[in-house]
Order: sequence, then structure tokens, then C-alpha cells
Amino acid sequence: MTSDLPPAAEEPATGASSISVLPRTPSLRLDGKRALVTGAGRGLGVACAASLAQAGAHVTLLARTAGEISGVARAIERDGGSADWLVGDVTDKAGLDRLLSGVPAPDILVNNAGTNRPASFLDVTVDDFDAVIGLNLKASFFVSQTVARSMAAAGRGGSIIHMSSQMGHVGGTARTVYCASKHAVEGLTKAMAIDLGPCGIRVNSIGPTFIETELTRPFLQEPSFHAAALGKIKLGRFGVVEDIMGAVVFLASEASRMMTGTSVVVDGGWTAE
Repeated sequence: MTSDLPPAAEEPATGASSISVLPRTPSLRLDGKRALVTGAGRGLGVACAASLAQAGAHVTLLARTAGEISGVARAIERDGGSADWLVGDVTDKAGLDRLLSGVPAPDILVNNAGTNRPASFLDVTVDDFDAVIGLNLKASFFVSQTVARSMAAAGRGGSIIHMSSQMGHVGGTARTVYCASKHAVEGLTKAMAIDLGPCGIRVNSIGPTFIETELTRPFLQEPSFHAAALGKIKLGRFGVVEDIMGAVVFLASEASRMMTGTSVVVDGGWTAE
């Protein structure tokens, strides 16, 4: 009886390797890339901008307050990085289109601008709903559209990163509108990845747990909230901005070049159960 299987490969000599060239890890460096970060004046936005600049990208900071983002840009430059800044409102689509028409197409977009108005479902107002959905979802959608059009026209591909939340994967007390907006961002991420894949544009999200910043520190220090939230984080601590920086660089870089339409959840295990 004959076999269709090829003859067994000759065994290499003892101690010898049959591998002549090792694969190389794709680079996490971003030298020569241009990045745009929204909501870049404080907290997570500063960390996102700093991480990209430290990896070699030129970073454009976008926010409504000139004093904040100009200060961040100067700090990046003192640190040896490259940065400039634009004052604009991401909820003003027409104004943003005009603003971004004058800058080169970025290779990386971090949609970081966002807000929350915690309230029980029974107490949410129309104004609360419009404010949270308007910034977290609508602005992210149309900023992405404007930038993706310029990326597609430039023909270099790119990486779009939505700053989502662990609350885009679970529910939370007094966070109905916020959860709705972040679950929508996760759906947006997947659908954008499908539409933009042929252009070489990758779209992913980052889902942080509660991160200690100037804005979150007051309610994280409230005893009952502190205990309840910390009880869900399996690593036993709240996040700090440095915990997000590696995920930003990873998703912006060639190291994640086969990732699109998914989420990197940086939540200390909150969503594991």
C-alpha cells in the first residue's frame, strides 16, 4: 500500500536548528507619523498625546481651551517630542471640517473627547441625554468621518482609536445614557472597521475602567462609591493614566496591524464576570 504523504523531513543534527531567520516583532515606534488627539487638554487626553509623542509621532492636540492644550504641547516639546495644537469644538461639525481642512491628513486619530452626567434612569433629562450622546457618540462619529476621508484621500491607511469604556461592555448604576453611548461606540467601531478596511484604515477602541484623574478623583474618594467600584476590579486598584498609554501606542502602531473592529479592555478584570 502506498501513501500520499511526503517522506519525513530529515531530522536536524543534535543541537542544530532548522530555522535560519527569526521573525521580527513589528515596531511600536511611530516615527514619521502624524496623530490627532481630541479632548487633549487634560487627563486621559494628555496621556494619549504624550504616549504617541514619546513613540515618535507628531501630535496635534485638539480641545476647546487654548490655555490647556498649548501648555500640553509645550510640555511635550520640553520632553523631546513634537506637537502643535488646534482650538475647536468637536460637536461643531462644520467648524471642525474647516479647521481640519488646513492640516495634513493624520495617520492616527484618538477620539478621546467625552463626558458623563451620572443620574438614575428615572431622573435623566433630555439635556443630559443630548449632551452625553452628542459628545460621546455623535462627535466621535463625525470627527472620525472627517479624518477618515482625509486618510482615504492620502492613501496611506491609518488607525482610528475610540476611547470607549468598560461601560461599553456592561451596565452600571446611574449610567444609562453613558452606557448607551459607549455601547454605541463599540458598535460604531465594528461597523467602521468593515467600511474602512478596504482603505487600509483600522478602527479599534480602548475600554478603560475608572482612571484616577483630576476630574474623577473626587467621586473615587467618596467612601461608598470607592468601595463598590473597587470591589469589581480584580486587580484591586483603580487605574492611572499610564495604564492606558501602552494600549494607545499598540493600537496606533504596526504591532497591531492585523487588528481592527475590536476593543482592548483595560479594566483590571471588571468585565471578566
